[in-house]
Formats: sequence, C-alpha cells, structure tokens
Amino acid sequence: MNDANKNSDDASVIVALDYPDAKSAMTLVDKLEPSLCKLKVGKELFTAEGPAFIRDLVKKDFKVFLDLKFHDIPNTVASACAVAADLGVWMMNVHASGGRKMMETASNRLASFSHRPLLIGVTILTSLSEQEINEIGYSGTPEENVIRLASLAESSGLDGIVCSPLEASPVRRELSDNFLLVTPGVRPSFASTDDQKRIMTPSDALKAGANYLVIGRPITAAEDPLKNLMLINEEITALNLSLIHI
Repeated sequence: MNDANKNSDDASVIVALDYPDAKSAMTLVDKLEPSLCKLKVGKELFTAEGPAFIRDLVKKDFKVFLDLKFHDIPNTVASACAVAADLGVWMMNVHASGGRKMMETASNRLASFSHRPLLIGVTILTSLSEQEINEIGYSGTPEENVIRLASLAESSGLDGIVCSPLEASPVRRELSDNFLLVTPGVRPSFASTDDQKRIMTPSDALKAGANYLVIGRPITAAEDPLKNLMLINEEITALNLSLIHI
C-alpha cells in the first residue's frame, strides 16, 4: 500500500454520488461525515445541479472529486480545470488519451492556484472488457494500455490516474511511489459486483497499491449507508494495523 501522498487521517474511501438530483444526493450526504470519506460528483449530478451543488458540498467540509473526465483541445481543458479549481474541489480528472499537450497545459494552469487541486488521468474505463477495448482501436491487454497511459500521464505532470484495482499492482511497479492510484471497481465482500467487470475488495486494492477507493452502490444503495461505510473503513484500518506489525 502506498501512503506517500496521504496523511494518516486521510480517508481512503471516495463515495460516488451517482444520483439524478441534489435532493437525492443530499439525503445520503447528510448521513455521512467528512472525516470518514470523500465524495465524487459525476456527469449526471453535475449536469443536473451545476457548480452550486459542488460549493454546497465544500461548505459541508467534504473533499470533492469532480469526475467530469475532461477531454478536448488543450486550452479548453485547461480553462475548465481552472474553473473547477475555483469551486474548491479537492481533485478532478481528464482523459489521458487526450495526449501530452492537453495534460501538460491543464497541469500548468492549475500550478498558479494556492490550494491546487489534484489532477489525475483516466486510463481505461473499468466497465470495458478486453474485447471492448480492442473494438475501439487499442491493441494489447487492458493492463498494457493502462501502464502506457499512466506513464504518459506521469510524465505530463499529473498527480495520478484512475485505473482498475486489477491494474494497480503492475502500475505501481512501473511508476513512482508518489503517483496516486484512484480505483473504481472496488466492491466489499458483502456487496454485488453490479456492472463493473474488473473488480477487487477494498483491502486487496490497497495492498495492490491503490491510494483511494471509489465506492458507490455498496454504500449509496445500502439500507444503512453509514454502517456500510464504517465496515469498509474498519477493513481498511485492520489492513493498516496488520501492515504496521509486519
């Protein structure tokens, strides 16, 4: 497990707010605590509610991962990243397949912010199988493509990448210890796999080298979301304690 960019009290779990509107999302958020998790806002919720919703989450002291996966010409992406930074987000992402110039321009634009948010690259979506990856024109295995895009992202000045937990270990071997790995496709043993095809349990993902775990339905669809979040955090704490005593 890599802790180079994490404080001891920095929550590893990022709860995915996959809701259609602010009212539904806030019903869950009000049951959670900023010390226990971070929050991810994606395209559906952001499109429905806009920047004001992000500001509301930040006012509640939550660290927000704005998951809009920017992918456009360099200046357009850099400007969008700057606007997101003004909202006070903790982290945002761009598609690594947008290329070196796009990532470098975005990273350079964020360097002027006193509280610079983290900028990470999306490699291969965890919903894609190897056959689907090949169909869209990528040759090689998911792992080979993730490592290639991760190396490009790191050399372009990004802070980390999004990748499947199954690719975390080989990526960690190839890249620096300070490079962050954010992994969706994480499912605790008590939850179903839903539509993610390349998945892993929280403790296994962290042991493989992940820094942050994006978890949605096992928490958001639970009868008691806070209980499930605390169960996951207990698993993570147990892992950390076991590593200390190795």
